[in-house]
Amino acid sequence: MLTLIARRLALSVPLLVMVTAVTFVLESLVPGDTARALIGASGSTEAYNKLRDQLGLDEPLWSQYGHYLDNLLHGNLGTSVFTGQPVSETLNQRLPVTLSLVLLATVFAAVVGILLGVVSAVRGGVLGRFVEALSLVGLALPGFWVALVLVEVFAVALRAFPATGYISPTQSFGTWLWALCLPVTALGLVGIASIAKQTRDSMKDAMASNYIRTLRANGIPRRSIIWKHALRNGAIPVVTVIGLAFVSALSASVFIEAVFVLPGLGSIAVNATNQHDIPVIEGAVLYFTVLVVIVNLVLDVLYGLLNPKVRHQ
Repeated sequence: MLTLIARRLALSVPLLVMVTAVTFVLESLVPGDTARALIGASGSTEAYNKLRDQLGLDEPLWSQYGHYLDNLLHGNLGTSVFTGQPVSETLNQRLPVTLSLVLLATVFAAVVGILLGVVSAVRGGVLGRFVEALSLVGLALPGFWVALVLVEVFAVALRAFPATGYISPTQSFGTWLWALCLPVTALGLVGIASIAKQTRDSMKDAMASNYIRTLRANGIPRRSIIWKHALRNGAIPVVTVIGLAFVSALSASVFIEAVFVLPGLGSIAVNATNQHDIPVIEGAVLYFTVLVVIVNLVLDVLYGLLNPKVRHQ
């Protein structure tokens, strides 16, 4: 298992370099630059060229990226051009917001999706068709549209939940959880649909297998067969879908944070892109990529716990 984790970590290093390089190139293709955003449209050409020289924007792109990599290897993500605040400090302040939103949405989607999938696989009938319909609806509806509907119904019309804002769990755990109900629901809907469908399919295959028939013949209680044996043996594809749901929620959080005005990584990445604040953009992309790498490592560990053969690969 340790060898597998070490191999995954080694493979993640070139991934991080590639992602930062692609981000650097894509940002250079966007019209405008940091100097123009700072000086404004009314700034003179002379002032603009002078500022570009001060910021090092007149250097070749490969040279700018080389400076960034050198700073990154020394643990320095740079400084925001607009605020003058260290990028790591800025992102660390916003990271808990995004993690709270994405982790709660993933847990919510996993719990509800697995329950729906197991029950529909065991009972079938109307509930099975309901899971199919939920999967189609959940995958078809855009998350930001669902978020707007939830705000209109539950925040504006019913006034049951707050429409915007974020409260730290250290200040009030109950208020923190209550304020995130709507964004978590909007973010977790697609995950529920995918996890429920995959759980149902995996459970149906497991329940039809020979070892389940043997367990029934030996008088093993039905509840134990379902939750201890069938679900565990069909868990690997379900765990994979849960991991994909986390990654999907991470990318969709950019839009959800905008709808609910949450001060997370997604909102600052959008602002930095509009301002051409390259250090902040690179830092936000790096944080997102590291989170994906961590999720993949967790999935590898879970695979090893669920299937001992994986530990020796």
